[in-house]
Amino acid sequence: MAETESLTAQFQVLHAERVRTWEPTQLAKNVDRRARLVADFDPTAVVQVGDVVAPFSLESADGQVLTLDDLVADGPAVLIFFRFAGCPACNLALPYYDRQLRPALDAAGVRLVAVSPHLPEKGLGAIAERHGLGFPVANDRSNALARRFGISFDRNVVPEGQPTPGWIGDLTGTDSAEFPQPAVLIIDSDRVVRFVDISPDWLVRTEAPAILAALADIRSRVDS
Repeated sequence: MAETESLTAQFQVLHAERVRTWEPTQLAKNVDRRARLVADFDPTAVVQVGDVVAPFSLESADGQVLTLDDLVADGPAVLIFFRFAGCPACNLALPYYDRQLRPALDAAGVRLVAVSPHLPEKGLGAIAERHGLGFPVANDRSNALARRFGISFDRNVVPEGQPTPGWIGDLTGTDSAEFPQPAVLIIDSDRVVRFVDISPDWLVRTEAPAILAALADIRSRVDS
């Protein structure tokens, strides 16, 4: 594994750069939106540890179908939900997970998949190509799985009768302004959720050591 690094520290640098370069009104809008999402977040309304996950399928950026049964056939699977291929925070998070998480998961035979409503035909694979990611990036069409897990949110509050912001609809192929909240789920071979970490603030995300610790705990329970 690469030398330990902090995803939180990288986000702090990103935010500091925005403070330095963004117009105050633009920065305030971004900060206020994130604060509102945190205030509105209900941890009881989302997927919980112990939930049994019904079958689902995702489409990888290269056109492969990834089913839940396939993902957990040989052990736990780790799902990382992200917003879209051009998201600045996601372009820090996914390569971080590739460096700090994937090698250990590969060695343990644990599947790792990044999940977004961004359509493959609209450039979802760009983030994998840009960073040379060693794990699949897959489409959750129409936010179906994110909605099931209760982790989707409105990127913009669109007044009734007004069109969805065009760039969102173009990326996701929907008439909604939804993206998933950054989230990490571990699902075991019995299709039971064993770890959940959801952040309504998209500049706060799960550090790799927390995921590795959760996997170690799952493994110890199986072996005991």
